Amino acid sequence: MLALLLMLVPMTRARPYDRDAALDAALDLFWRKGFHATSLKDLEVALSMKPGSIYAAFTSKEVLFRETLHRYFEAEQRRVRALAKQASSPLEGLVAHVRHAGRCSGTGRACMLVKTVLELSAEESTAGADARHYLDALWEEFRDLFAAAVTAEEVVGRDPNRLARLYQTKLIALKIEVQRGLGEAELQVLADDMAEEIAGLRATAASTSRDAISALTPR
Repeated sequence: MLALLLMLVPMTRARPYDRDAALDAALDLFWRKGFHATSLKDLEVALSMKPGSIYAAFTSKEVLFRETLHRYFEAEQRRVRALAKQASSPLEGLVAHVRHAGRCSGTGRACMLVKTVLELSAEESTAGADARHYLDALWEEFRDLFAAAVTAEEVVGRDPNRLARLYQTKLIALKIEVQRGLGEAELQVLADDMAEEIAGLRATAASTSRDAISALTPR
């Protein structure tokens, strides 16, 4: 009889969730507040999920954070590659990326990877190591573009590794200015100045070539 009654009672099932939507919501939350300042309650509200469901879906807060960090990195990597593909040359791709960074200031936040490195640098953290790895991977994207520019003789006599390191450092500084609340118009001017500096490598290359030819020409 009891078995029959249990069969008649509707089963309570866990509310289905959209994993992509949950990760997007978690990413936005972690990006704003950081890892430590984000509480389980914050995640419950942002993801519209109960603690048990969150742990069932993502195992732990750190695992969820690492997934959002990877999601952020992949979006950044896709953007670098898409802008480079659309550009007329490797150097123009790098110029376009800087200009884009200056015009996407609506979040008012610094790079999530940089924020994570700074927050977790004083502790042994897998997520902190992830963030450092992702920054290195983005540096490799920039280096490859500079190397392509050198191969195409768009840039002459420069080390792609050093150019990429300087490029990424300035890009991080630009994003920190976003976090500091620099106005949108000022950010765009700053990004344009940086873009012109990168584009100026082409003029330097052309000047270097002319100087080399002049030096070899008998007088």
